Amino acid sequence: MGVPYLPVVGLAGSDLAGRREDMRMAPDPFGGGFETIVVQALRPDVALFHGLRADRAGNVHFGYPSDNTLIAEASRRVIVTVEEVVDALSGEDRAGGFLPGILVDAVVPARHGAHPAACPGAYPVDDAHMIQYAESAASDEAFADYLRRTVFETADHQEYLDRFVPEGWGQAGQLPLREAGD
Repeated sequence: MGVPYLPVVGLAGSDLAGRREDMRMAPDPFGGGFETIVVQALRPDVALFHGLRADRAGNVHFGYPSDNTLIAEASRRVIVTVEEVVDALSGEDRAGGFLPGILVDAVVPARHGAHPAACPGAYPVDDAHMIQYAESAASDEAFADYLRRTVFETADHQEYLDRFVPEGWGQAGQLPLREAGD
């Protein structure tokens, strides 16, 4: 959005402004006679999303309503991985969770790129893998081992798919994907 801060009226009266360096109490600039909390805007270097499909102009269809556009507008760079890249999104793809290509710096095709999380409209959460992930988060050592096995010792995305995505996983509810040019 490009603003330095945002008012958050719902937090007025709480003690957050006294506890957080990124929040302050501020008077109504229009003379309304009340104070509200203002929150320092975040400016991420990179936002990374995963969507169902993108077209060659970088427009992205997520398949679910989201705040991704707000996050993309605040970020310096936006990278989106998608289940598929098509020549042009359909009108149906532009409804719901849509991110215009003008906000996108790069699109990367990555089938099952949200794994082990879900990609709404394509596949569910991989419950067994997510349990392993959650259990590994119990300690720094266990999580380091999880990262070593699933990230650092995996050569590329295809090897990750071969090693960690069960054969046929998610296909029952899988969205029928199109070939580029369809």
